[in-house]
Amino acid sequence: MKQVDHMKRLMKKMAPVALGALLATGAGLSLQAIGKSSDAAKVDKKIEIYRQLDLFGEVFDRIRREYVEDPDTRKLIEAAISGMLKSLDPHSSYLTPKSYNDMLVNIRGEFGGLGIEVTMENGVIKVVSPIDDTPAARAGVLAGDLIIKIDGKPVKGLTLNQAVEKMRGKPGTPITITVLRKGKKKPFDIRIVRDIIRIRSVKWSVEGGDIGYIRITQFNEQTEPRLKEAIADLEKKLGNRLKGFIIDLRNNPGGLLDQAWKVSDAFLDKGEIVSVRGRREAKRWDATPGDLAKGKPIVVLINGGSASASEIVAGALQDHKRAVLIGTRSFGKGSVQKIIPLPPDRGAIRLTTERYYTPSGRSIQATGITPDHIVEQELPPELKDKADQLRIKGEAGLEGHLKNDKAKEVSAPSLVYVPRDKAKDTQLKAAIRLLHGESIAMLEKKPADKDNKPATAAQDGTGGGERKPADKEAKAPGGERAE
Repeated sequence: MKQVDHMKRLMKKMAPVALGALLATGAGLSLQAIGKSSDAAKVDKKIEIYRQLDLFGEVFDRIRREYVEDPDTRKLIEAAISGMLKSLDPHSSYLTPKSYNDMLVNIRGEFGGLGIEVTMENGVIKVVSPIDDTPAARAGVLAGDLIIKIDGKPVKGLTLNQAVEKMRGKPGTPITITVLRKGKKKPFDIRIVRDIIRIRSVKWSVEGGDIGYIRITQFNEQTEPRLKEAIADLEKKLGNRLKGFIIDLRNNPGGLLDQAWKVSDAFLDKGEIVSVRGRREAKRWDATPGDLAKGKPIVVLINGGSASASEIVAGALQDHKRAVLIGTRSFGKGSVQKIIPLPPDRGAIRLTTERYYTPSGRSIQATGITPDHIVEQELPPELKDKADQLRIKGEAGLEGHLKNDKAKEVSAPSLVYVPRDKAKDTQLKAAIRLLHGESIAMLEKKPADKDNKPATAAQDGTGGGERKPADKEAKAPGGERAE
C-alpha cells in the first residue's frame, strides 16, 4: 500500500513540476530565440505528455479508491501497459514475467523436462511420442500412454499448459507420473529424473526414395545447428542418389531473425538475404560463401500459416531463384519485434521496431508471398464443409496492422490445412513430382487475378527491380524477433 501511495504522490507532483519547468524553459526560449517555432512545438508536446500522465494518475487513483471492490493494483498497471502496446499494432505487447520466461524457453529451444510430446484427451494427458534419447524414452514411456497423475495428484481438471508446467522443472529433479497403458489392467508409476530437453525445431526424413525432406517448425537457437545435422544425415543416407531438398515451412509462425538469416545463408553463396528499416537506421544481412545443399534443387513449401521468419527465408530463396515455392500465399507479417527486458520481475515488452524487405526490395507486409506454383490441399470429405475455417486472411485481416508502404494489401484467405498423413499431402506430392522432373500442372490452381501472381523478381531471374541500398550492414541481428 505504501508503494501505491508513493506512486500516487509522484504522479500528482510530476505534472505541475514538469509544467513549471517546461513553461520556464519555454519563456527562456522565447526571449533568446524569438521565432524558433520548432522549439516551441517541442515544449508544447512535452507539456501535453505530462498532462496525459497526470490524467493517468488521476484515473488510477480514482479506481483504487472508489471501485466497488479492492482492485489488484499490479494487474491494473499491467493492463494499462498492455493496452498501450496493443494500441500500436497486433504484434507489440507486454509480457508478464511468466510470459517472458516462457518466451525465453522457446527462443533457447531447451528446457528442463521429461522429453515427451503430449496432447489432451478426455481430460487426461496422452503421450503422442517420447523424444529419442530423453529421460522419458529411457524410463520406458510409450506413445499412447495416458498420464492420469503427476506426483500423485490427478491431472483431471488441469489444462494442457498447466500439466506441462508441472512436468517441467529443474534438470536433475525427480518426478513420478502415473500411467494407464493399453494392455495393462492397472495404472502404474514411472519415476523420471528431469534433464535438459531440446525443442525439435527441425525434423527430417527421406521422401520419394531419393529426396531429403526437412520440416522447420520454428526459428529458435537450435534451428541452424539442427538444419546442418539434417542435411548431413540425409546426404549420408542417400549418397549420390540425393536429388534435392524439400524445405517445409508450412504453419511455421517464425521466431528469431538471425536464425532466418542463417537458414537462408545455408543455401545461398552471395547476395543480400534481408534488410530491415526502422525510424532511425537501416541494416542489411548478406549471404556468405558456401551452399550446404551443394547446388542441388530446392523446393520450399509455404501456406497461410507461414509467417515472418519463414517468409524471410522463402522470400530470399525465391528472389535469388535458389528455390521453387509451392503451396498457398503466406501470412504476410513483414515487421520485426525487439524484446526489451524490464527491471527484474517486471517482465518485458515486445515492440515493433522495423519493417523487413526481401532482396528485391519487396515488403511482404499484409501481402504475403505468393508461391511460384499455387497448389491447394485436397480436403477430406469430413472437412469440406469447414473449408472457410481452414483459411485465414493473415496479417491483412488483423485489426490495427501496419500498412504496406510499397504494395497493395491482399486479404484473400489462404488455406492452412496440412494432413497428418503424408500420403494425402497434395503439396508434398507436388514437390516430390517437381524434383523428379514430372509435371504438376494437374495439381496447380491458376491465379484468379494479378494480385495472386508470384512477384516479378521470382519470374525474371534477375533478383528483381531497383531498390535503395541499406544504410548499414551488420554481421548478425541481435535481440530481434521476426516472429
